[in-house]
Formats: sequence, structure tokens, C-alpha cells
Amino acid sequence: MRFLHSADWQIGKVFKQFGAKEEALRQARLASIERLGELARSHGAGHVLVAGDVYDSEAPSPITLRAPIERMKLFPDIRWHLLPGNHDPHRPEGVWDRVAQLGLPGHVHLHLAPKAAQIDEGAFLLPAPLCRKTEFDDVTAWMDSAATAEGALRLGLAHGSVVNFGQEGEATNPIDPARPTRARLDYLALGDWHRTLQVGPAAWYAGTPEPDRAGRQERGTALLVDIAAPGAPASVTPLVTGTYRWITHSEHLADAAGLSDLDQRLRNEADLARSIVRLQLQGSLPVTAYAEFQRRLVDLEAAVFHLDVDQEELAVRPTQADLESIDFDGVLARAADRLRGVLDDAGQAPDMRHRAEEALVELYLRVAGKNGKEAA
Repeated sequence: MRFLHSADWQIGKVFKQFGAKEEALRQARLASIERLGELARSHGAGHVLVAGDVYDSEAPSPITLRAPIERMKLFPDIRWHLLPGNHDPHRPEGVWDRVAQLGLPGHVHLHLAPKAAQIDEGAFLLPAPLCRKTEFDDVTAWMDSAATAEGALRLGLAHGSVVNFGQEGEATNPIDPARPTRARLDYLALGDWHRTLQVGPAAWYAGTPEPDRAGRQERGTALLVDIAAPGAPASVTPLVTGTYRWITHSEHLADAAGLSDLDQRLRNEADLARSIVRLQLQGSLPVTAYAEFQRRLVDLEAAVFHLDVDQEELAVRPTQADLESIDFDGVLARAADRLRGVLDDAGQAPDMRHRAEEALVELYLRVAGKNGKEAA
């Protein structure tokens, strides 16, 4: 049997921090559903298993509620299997009752109860829907005693934590890592963790088809799963589904050479215009290098989809050469001398030295900019 394993679509997710670009990210999540359908069709996979969190909230707007269903309608030859997760648990008169009331096409299946469902000849799906955001008991435990036809494939579908992911997991819903063995599962399709990860011989997290934050999954994926026969090992192949790449770089900068190296590596990244880049910077730069750094950041921001720079731990240290290169005169010269005196005084409080450093850098940049304009 061949199928796609996906999870954590979170349709309707808000990206307010991206301003005018928010809608592009919301639409990319819907586009990933169409990409799943295209991949299923091109790879000959008759089913898409979605392991929870189809929606980002329990109260999507009428348009958001219908949007993923409309995308799935484009692929009537593919059977879609949807499971409630911790973002969209199945509660009375909740989001899934609203979905059911839409009048779903026959190839879209809601799995709202823990009971075995035959989804293909010789293949049964064992779903573990969430009815609350947090479950303290293992909702997959029922699978151990679930009856299916002799010699049939047993596929588990669940949303929760097989291992402790700390803050990276979306929920605390526990799942026994031995569940595939205990329940005689040929494959356990998991959702909740937004990275593609194998957590056992027959258990995988698919990751999200379109990432939603830096430091997690760089590009959206789904898993193409092949199982030759009951008891045979699953062959699992990650497939790219995402539109945007979420790239994080942690860098220590010390001089112009390091700055040039970072800029070149970023420029060599694939699909830069669809990249969301987060830079976490440490170290210190001379003022001249810092000024060049700011100019390069403007260029880079124009080249990528979105740029987020954390430079709280990047200091700017004026060198003697920096200061001598600018002709301070009059009041500016006296101000620069006083600021240098604060920096040279080891007895000054760190916050005062930091403020003096910032003021001297600002003074340098203003004078350098004024001189540059006059020269032009």
C-alpha cells in the first residue's frame, strides 16, 4: 500500500508580525494542500493521512472552514483522512461538527471516534482523535485491542508526544513509544511536532507541509509511505511541499572578512526570494565594518521574502583607525573626546560604557554620512 502522511496544516494561522506579507503565508498553507494532492497523484498514492491540526483554531471563519475542503475537492481520486488535533479538538458543536454539516464529498473522511475504519482492501486505519487540547491519558491505548481482519494492514493515526520535546512540541498529549509494537501497527502516522522525524521502526512525525516559525523545520514536507505487505517494514521518503524556506543562522562576527563570508553564504542559499531568514548575531565589529553591515542588510532584506535580525549581542567597537578617519571639529570633537574618555575609564559602570559606545558610533555614522554627501 502507498499513501502520503501529513500533519499540522493549521489553516487560518495568523502571521501578524509579517505585516502586509501575512496573506502570502496564509495562502501558502492552502497551496500546500494542492501540492499534497499533486504529489499523491504523481506517486500513485491513493490516500493522504492527516495526523491532526487541520485548522489552527477551534473557531475558524466560514471561509477558513471551507478553504481546505475546497482544495481537497480538486482531487476526487485521492482519499483524504482528517483527524482532530490539539488546535482543533473534536468537541460537541465544535469545528468538526461544522465541517460535517458542509456536506463533504465522498473522498474526504473525518475520523472523529477511536474505531477501526477500513480504508482500502486489506487495510484498516486506527485513529486517535483528540477531544480536548490536552489529554493526560494515552488516546492511542485503544489500538492494542482494536479488531481488524486477519492479515490486514494496521495503520495508526494520532496527534501527540511520543517523546518529550520540551517547548517545541505543541501539546502534552502522551503517546507510548511502544504503541506500534503493542498494537501490531504496520505504521503509526504522527502529528504535533513540526519537524520530520522517525521515532521508532514504524513511527514517524511528518512535520508540517508549510513551516510557521524560525528554528524548526526549514522547508515543508510530507512523507511518502510504502508498505509491501502486513509485517513488512515501511519505506518512507520525505517529499518537499512548502513554498517558503525558514532559515536560521547564528553567527559570531569580528571583522569585515567575517561579514563578507556571511553575506556570501546567504547569497548562495537556494530560492532566496522565498526565504524567511533569521540572523542571530554575536561578537563585535569596528564602526566602518558595522556601517557596511547595515548597508548589506538593506540589500539582503530586498533580496529575501522576510529578514529578521537579532543583533542585541553584536557590539560596535570604534577602533582608533575609525576615529582618526573622521575629522571631528569644534563641539563634535569635544563630544567625541568625552565619549572616548568614558570608554577608556575602566571604573565606569557597564551600562554607562555601553551608552557612550552607542553615542560614539552614532556620532561617527552621522559625521561619516555628512562627509560622504559633501564629497558627492
